[in-house]
Amino acid sequence: MRDRPATEADVHEIATSMPHVTRIEGPRAGNPIYQVGGKSFVFFRTPRSDAVDPDTGEKYPDVIVFWVESEADKLALVQDAASPFFTTAHFDGHPSVLIRVARLGELGVTELREVIQDAWLSRASKRRAQQWLNRGA
Repeated sequence: MRDRPATEADVHEIATSMPHVTRIEGPRAGNPIYQVGGKSFVFFRTPRSDAVDPDTGEKYPDVIVFWVESEADKLALVQDAASPFFTTAHFDGHPSVLIRVARLGELGVTELREVIQDAWLSRASKRRAQQWLNRGA
């Protein structure tokens, strides 16, 4: 059985369900930013010129950034042209991937949960990460 398509509400629910998470708002636009130990792991970007609609040139208003553990993890998510995940030159060398809210439904909730949990693990302290991993053992 396939799980249901992911939604923006799922991003918020899953991110806040992780331990030691703080939600702050971006200083200029009030965009949600989720942090663990003062380090962002999921954030909603404000429209920027590096992420635009190829047909209209309009800046995407709905981009979410997820941290990843490594360049290999990033490539695994963005190398397939059919994947909803992408990156831009602005994020070259940065351990993160992007997705538009408009394409979240291409993911199931289970996959979204895994991406957010991995993002949290990539930014949490080693102690917190190990405690969280041990809770399921």
